[in-house]
Amino acid sequence: MKIVVIGGTGLIGSKLVAKLAAHGHDAVPASPGTGVNTLTGEGLTEALTGADVVVDVSNSPSFEDTAVLEFFETSTRNILSAEAAAGVGHHVALSVVGTERLAESGYMRAKIAQEKLIKNSSIPYTIVHATQFFEFAARMATAALRGGSARRSHRSSSPVLRGTAEQARPLAG
Repeated sequence: MKIVVIGGTGLIGSKLVAKLAAHGHDAVPASPGTGVNTLTGEGLTEALTGADVVVDVSNSPSFEDTAVLEFFETSTRNILSAEAAAGVGHHVALSVVGTERLAESGYMRAKIAQEKLIKNSSIPYTIVHATQFFEFAARMATAALRGGSARRSHRSSSPVLRGTAEQARPLAG
């Protein structure tokens, strides 16, 4: 089965590609580094040709409210359009637990918009809601630094380990 992993060279995607390949799938990593740009659509048609499933684990390079919304809306529209043209049978997207309960966050509003686009498309889909990944703890701590002091979030976090890639593999095929 050909499974294209959007964001397939990143932290989660690279692990998912390896797991899928180990299970005998034709796992194709798709990212700017492999010639696929979901914002411009460059390389999408070629990458999705013959794909049975697309798994989107991409993430915005910016977490600023407007930029993250633009990333998820534009890239999701481009991916879904290319999937429809290529006859892809299933779309899997990684999202965040509790998106609808944290709509005051620009990032969560962007994930809500992504999920709505997926749900309103003609492509059968699965949305995997995961908690924050343990591997992002250092990034979260660095983001909390302001002028030599760390600000603690009022939100709780329950990170998960790399095993999420293994849990997502059966959903892809």
